[in-house]
Amino acid sequence: MSIEQELYNRAVELIKQRYPTGFGGAAAVRTESGRILTSVGPDVKNDALSLCMEVGAYLEAHKLDEAVTHSLCLCREDEHGKFLILSPCGICQERLVHWGGDVQAAISTPDNTLVFKSLRELMPHHWSLVNGEKL
Repeated sequence: MSIEQELYNRAVELIKQRYPTGFGGAAAVRTESGRILTSVGPDVKNDALSLCMEVGAYLEAHKLDEAVTHSLCLCREDEHGKFLILSPCGICQERLVHWGGDVQAAISTPDNTLVFKSLRELMPHHWSLVNGEKL
């Protein structure tokens, strides 16, 4: 099984376990050692306090001092809904920059195909270019 498919399967498993009914979303990331870390977004009463689903896994990778190599985020509307692949938002892309331009992120596609692109592909004009850096 490919890394990408394994991440997808782990996110689906977490959604089904954590959110047996209703809306559900989860993230799965792979680290350089091959670990797969999963997370969900916190339930909050004030949307201004919300965090993306991936943040918990990113923080766990930082805690373990391991680089993230792949990142995937999924959601579904309810327990009967299709699992949708979500591209990382701009903030999560910036979070992933910490580990470099080769990090692979799952992206949304019109047909919901499992496709990963490097951060470099997602952000070819990243602001770090003005500092002489290459993402």
